[in-house]
Amino acid sequence: MNYALIFIMPLAVVAAIMLPLFVSLKRIHDKKPVNRKRAVIANVVSFFGVMAVMTMLPLTGAFAETAEAAEAASGGLAEGLRYIGAALSTGLGTIGTGIAVGGAAPAAIGAVSENDKSFSKALIFVALGEGVAIYGLLISILILFG
Repeated sequence: MNYALIFIMPLAVVAAIMLPLFVSLKRIHDKKPVNRKRAVIANVVSFFGVMAVMTMLPLTGAFAETAEAAEAASGGLAEGLRYIGAALSTGLGTIGTGIAVGGAAPAAIGAVSENDKSFSKALIFVALGEGVAIYGLLISILILFG
């Protein structure tokens, strides 16, 4: 294995992600106008581009020393996709829970402050939003161990 590649690749990745920031800082230093929205979009695009490339490189067996190692690396694709599926089901489920609780909790607090008897009904609506995260976690467990 080429050890120079091990040390140079992380530096290249950080440089690729930080390049839009450095360009913006250079423009500020030169007293030129900076479009902040464009700078943020460029930084986000460069981040996700680098992450996509870094995710796909090991799957292609680019770092494998022999043909057997390349075959073993491509055999791990199914397991890697299982982990990605489990992470997406949990992550998207918790994002949905955050959106649901973010809307239900303030309404529940307002309802309880007006009428103390509505506490149990308000609690049910907040708990229904939390159920989405539990379902996402259940799907993740089924993907990983099913």
